[in-house]
Amino acid sequence: MSATSVPRAKRIPQWKIEEVEYLTKLFKTYPVFAIADLTGFPTNQLQKLRKKLGKKIVFRVSKNRLILRALKAAGFDTSKFEDILTGQNIILFTNLNAFELGLLLEKHKAKTFYKPGEIAEQEIIVPEGNTGLSPGPILSTFSKLKIPVRVQGNTIVITRDTKVAKPGDVISEELASLLQRLGIALKEVKIKVKVAYDGGVLIPGDQLVLNIDEYVEQIRSAHIDALKVGAEIAWPVPEVLELSLTKAYREALALAAEAGYITPDTAEYVFRTAIAKALALALEVSKHAPELGLEVPTVTPTAPAKEKKEEEKPAEEEEKEETVSEEELAEGLGALFG
Repeated sequence: MSATSVPRAKRIPQWKIEEVEYLTKLFKTYPVFAIADLTGFPTNQLQKLRKKLGKKIVFRVSKNRLILRALKAAGFDTSKFEDILTGQNIILFTNLNAFELGLLLEKHKAKTFYKPGEIAEQEIIVPEGNTGLSPGPILSTFSKLKIPVRVQGNTIVITRDTKVAKPGDVISEELASLLQRLGIALKEVKIKVKVAYDGGVLIPGDQLVLNIDEYVEQIRSAHIDALKVGAEIAWPVPEVLELSLTKAYREALALAAEAGYITPDTAEYVFRTAIAKALALALEVSKHAPELGLEVPTVTPTAPAKEKKEEEKPAEEEEKEETVSEEELAEGLGALFG
C-alpha cells in the first residue's frame, strides 16, 4: 500500500480543545455540578438568570460530546452520564450543595408569554380595567374570546375579570396574541435539572426541591418528642429540668392524694380525691340498691386555688362548673377499687 493511500488524521478544531480543557477545569474545581435541560428555555431569560446568580453559579452551555470528554478527563465514569447528556443541555457549577442549588433555581422561576398551540398550565384570567389599546380590529378578538369590553374615550376597557382558559386548554392564536398585547406573561419557565452530582452521589432533579414547611414541622415535632423523653428521664439541662420538676410535682400530688398523705400542700387534693371516691361509691350503690334511698350530691368542693386569683364568676356559672358528671364519678369509683 502506498503512502498516499493512508487516510489523513482528522484535525480537531482548536476551539473544541480549549472548550474541553475549560470544562475539565470546572469539573475539577467545583464540588457540585448539575446537568439541566435547556430545551425551550428562552435565551433572554438565561441571560437574566446569569446576571442574578452569576456569583453563585457558573453556567456553561456546550456540546454533549465535549462534556463527556471533559468528564472523562476529570476522572468521572462517563457511562453514568451518557443517557443523561441528550438534547440541549447546560452545566451548572457551584460551591453550594445540590439541594441549595435546587432551591435557588426553583426560587428564580421566570414568566414568559404563551405561544399558540401550547397548553395552559393554570387558569388564565384577563383582569378588569383599561387595556390602553385603541379600538379597531382587536375588538373582534375580545368578542371571539367572550371578554366583555366597552370603548371609553380612545381606549378599550374590560368591564369584568374574565376566565379565558383553564389548565390543559390549548392556547389559540387569538388568545396568545391578546395576552402578549396586554402584557400578561403567565407561562412559567425554569431550568429543569436532570441530575446533580454532589459528594460522589448522583441526585435526580425531581428530588432536589424540598418541602421546607414539611421539614420544619418534622423538626418541631421531633423537638417536642425529645422534650417529652427528656422530661421522663429528667435529663439535666435547664429547659428539660423545668418540665421534669413540673411533672414530678403533679405526680407527687397525685400519689399523696391516693395515699392520703396530708400536708398543708396536699390536704386539699387528699380531701377532693376522698370525696370523689365517696360520691362515686354512693352513686354506684344507689344504682344497684335504690331501696336504700341514697341521695348523691351533685356538687363537689371548689377547685384547688391557683397561683393567680381569677375574677369572681356569677353564681349560676359557678354552680354549672361545680356539677360533677356521672362519668367523673365513675372515674372516681374506678380509682377506689383500683
